[in-house]
Amino acid sequence: MHQAVYHSQAIQAWEQRWFDQQNSAYGLMQQAAWSISQRLIQRFATLKTESISIAVCCGAGNNAGDGYLVAKYLSQAGFEVHLYTAQRGTSPSLQHAYTEALALGIAIYSGFDFQQSYTVYIDALFGIGLNRDLNADWQNVILRINQQVGFKVSIDVPSGLNANTGQPLPCAVHADLTYSILGLKAGLYTGQGKEYTGEIELISLIPLDHALTPLAYLSQHQIQLPQRQAHGHKGSYGHVLIVGGHADMGGAVIMAAEAAFSSGAGKVSIVCDAKHHGAILSRSPNIMVRDINAFSESDIQDMVQHVDAVSFGMGLGRDPWAASIFQTWFRVLNESPIELVLDADALWFLALHPAQLKTRCYATPHPGEAAKLLALNTKDIEADRIEAIYRLQTQYGGEWVLKGSGSLILEKELWICTAGNPGMGTGGMGDVLAGMIASLKAQMHEDIRLNEIVTLHALAGDELAKHGMRGVQAHQMGAAIQKMVNQNYFKQ
Repeated sequence: MHQAVYHSQAIQAWEQRWFDQQNSAYGLMQQAAWSISQRLIQRFATLKTESISIAVCCGAGNNAGDGYLVAKYLSQAGFEVHLYTAQRGTSPSLQHAYTEALALGIAIYSGFDFQQSYTVYIDALFGIGLNRDLNADWQNVILRINQQVGFKVSIDVPSGLNANTGQPLPCAVHADLTYSILGLKAGLYTGQGKEYTGEIELISLIPLDHALTPLAYLSQHQIQLPQRQAHGHKGSYGHVLIVGGHADMGGAVIMAAEAAFSSGAGKVSIVCDAKHHGAILSRSPNIMVRDINAFSESDIQDMVQHVDAVSFGMGLGRDPWAASIFQTWFRVLNESPIELVLDADALWFLALHPAQLKTRCYATPHPGEAAKLLALNTKDIEADRIEAIYRLQTQYGGEWVLKGSGSLILEKELWICTAGNPGMGTGGMGDVLAGMIASLKAQMHEDIRLNEIVTLHALAGDELAKHGMRGVQAHQMGAAIQKMVNQNYFKQ
């Protein structure tokens, strides 16, 4: 069962349908707070400290009600708890929760000037409804919380983070742990969300109903690849063609081709400027090479008939020569039945010469390339990555990967990759991904999903970064990729 994530409005509508069935809003608030407090008590037992003091920071809305009740339950469990509050809203549930905390004798301070240093800070300032930039006063409150050295817990979402886009508004609490209530929210996993959420735990309280529709799914880390047949040979595992390599840029095609072999391709060919052939063969003599300048359109058509997948665009360049190569090759490739990956400069030219992509075409832009394709700027893309990837598919067709933290993958459904690390933010990682997609699609076609390949790439990056993220280089990915594609399989 794939883990679903939701838009905040879908969560709010689901919650309202629950209340419309005469279920208690305050009862649900109590359930959420009780679940959070019990999980925290278990966590506190593992902390290496003799005493635990807790500051619960409550805003003006119903999210603060969860905070008041968490404070109550933790205080009843014997912990030192202080409440820091903003001016309260007027909902009955919120008032009731505040009254219960007050009746227990918990110290309550107006504002957020902390009276001491605390072991734990619980953030109950804002819930999932926040969709506007915070004013200067609230930004200062969040800054003050972030400056504290204690363990930070956010209820539902880190306050200041847009629950749907993962963008800070313009700042957010840096939580060590986030308890997402009712359902997981997409903004916890993509955009800048991973910078703020820390560990994420779901507080599941009410049954799913038929009207609740997921926004996306989290790509699973356990990916099932078929075991190889005993009678297989190099022709059984796909022939991958890598096309690119301007005279001034030979490294990208090498990294894509080596990633294709590391992913299990039976044969790999590179068509690039002949200037790079010597370097390619000296590094990887198992790669076949052809001169891109010697290809006519009929040669391209003949070549395409002898391969299973093509990765096109790495190191192609953007000059008139590259433009001519793109026009000739793209026309043939987009009309052929083979698997096609478009990356790097191929996406640049696609933006200049828009076309409808065939099925079995996989486009892999980073935010800058996505901005070019949609005639926007990078800030627009990052402001709502989910909206951007849907616009890309609507405008161009095909299947899409919007790379970055919490990479998005749009096939029939939208997926979010939760693997990967900041060390992968280095030149060539996209070329490696393009080679992996072509290789695994050449081998398995529809038996492997695009989101699974993206996740394998990210897991390989995590493997490579086990000894530190600084200094990770794309050309080192081969052994990690080989490990990932060999440990993630099932026996037929």
